[in-house]
Amino acid sequence: MLLRNNPMDMPTRKTISRRAALRSLGTTGAAIAVLGNRSGAAAEAAPSRGRQTAPSGADARELLEERVRQAPLIDTHEHLFEEKERLDGSVNQRIPCDDWSLLFNHYLNSDLVTCGMPKTDIDRFFSPGVDPAGKWRLLAPHWPAVKNTGYAQAVRISIRELYGVDELSETSVGRVQSGYERMRRPGFYRRILQERAGIESCQVNSLTGEPFKKSDMPAFLMQDLSIVGMFSGPQIQKYAAGTGIEVRSLGDWHRVIEWWFEQYGRYAVAVKSQHAYSRDIDYARVPAEEAEPVFQKVLRKDRVSREERKLLEDHLFWYSVDQATAHGLPVKLHTGYYAGQDGMPLSRLRFNAGSAAELCRLSPGTKFVFMHICYPYYEELLAVAKHWTNAHVDMCWSWIINPVAAKEYLKKHIVTAPINKLLPFGADYMFVEPVLGHAIMARRGVAQALAELVEERWLQLDDALDLVDRMLHGNARAIFQLDRKTEALRRASWARGLPGDRGSGPG
Repeated sequence: MLLRNNPMDMPTRKTISRRAALRSLGTTGAAIAVLGNRSGAAAEAAPSRGRQTAPSGADARELLEERVRQAPLIDTHEHLFEEKERLDGSVNQRIPCDDWSLLFNHYLNSDLVTCGMPKTDIDRFFSPGVDPAGKWRLLAPHWPAVKNTGYAQAVRISIRELYGVDELSETSVGRVQSGYERMRRPGFYRRILQERAGIESCQVNSLTGEPFKKSDMPAFLMQDLSIVGMFSGPQIQKYAAGTGIEVRSLGDWHRVIEWWFEQYGRYAVAVKSQHAYSRDIDYARVPAEEAEPVFQKVLRKDRVSREERKLLEDHLFWYSVDQATAHGLPVKLHTGYYAGQDGMPLSRLRFNAGSAAELCRLSPGTKFVFMHICYPYYEELLAVAKHWTNAHVDMCWSWIINPVAAKEYLKKHIVTAPINKLLPFGADYMFVEPVLGHAIMARRGVAQALAELVEERWLQLDDALDLVDRMLHGNARAIFQLDRKTEALRRASWARGLPGDRGSGPG
């Protein structure tokens, strides 16, 4: 890994030699340190008996920071475009420009709106027709209001690490643009994600329209199968096209859903739904005979009431989830905070955790992954993870929504719920550059959480060190069966003839 240790990265502490660190840990601690970058399975096999008292204070924090910094990281949630889609230079609704301001376009743009930046200036800032210096003049009056938010910190860290610019200003913005242009060349995804961020593989929920994206880097940019259109709408034309199935009944639509799982279930790492942006996730088990009349209304394009809509969505949600379960795919569900601004019904979000618990009860054989720690209601989701065997928590996005809350959630999870139910990182970006900043923030937060638990005597240092590999990559390998998925993806028909995915995962 090539992460620099500086004030915006892991906190700087006095340097201690590796020999001194091993000596201070004692015999068992030395064995743990030697494990270094071994995979989760190998690390778990290390002996755990006869441990000696570990050092505390600054030395312990330094050891934890170093372990976290060096450990491979598996990124469990992204919306990344394919590299070729970034390199072709085309401008569209999702990629509105091709310059340094693009790093501000996902998430940080919302902070700019809510701090009061006028819409006309926002539109010009992301326009391809304004030069880099002109864009800084638009941003400058509002930058002090947002520069310390989690969204902005991820971008600032990325600018520093990728382009060598410590602070945005009128005089530095030209260097940022030059750095952007030098970096955005073939191979820049691997340079940023693997070489700089230490990420083994990413799991992508594509936003370009396909329910399953046939990536050019299939074992590196692993893909979710999107199920939201299977039950919301449903999106009949999109999903039925290419299946050879004419949809005239609910049974026909069931067959379309089954087709997608038969075609892509072996390649997808999970299924994903962001339907919580539209309604509560309180899906009831509804029999097909009750859903069929509503489905016929949808086919005829008749008016469907809210109650009827929920009934059909509930039935089709469970049909899709049951297919996922039969194919061994975890079910990723959005919970909590909304992207964007000026449109979040917080009073409804507070029920997400309770509804998550009911989903776990209704389908004990399904592996649910509840995303974004249900922020700001993360205490409730922690209770779900502790109580329900099939509940897992993904901390994706949380480190930039509220990095302090994310650190507190992690501390509480470690001492409350089984650690194998935790996934600590997903950057959740469309654009690759800010992923680096988010990954650095997440590593910092993980190290701080572990160090604080050691200092507060809720963990011994040996136990804290043991958690690093499990959390940063071991859990994801087990939950998503990444060894098997990697092998299947390398044999996928569309992957033949593509460049190899060396170093993109186990296997």
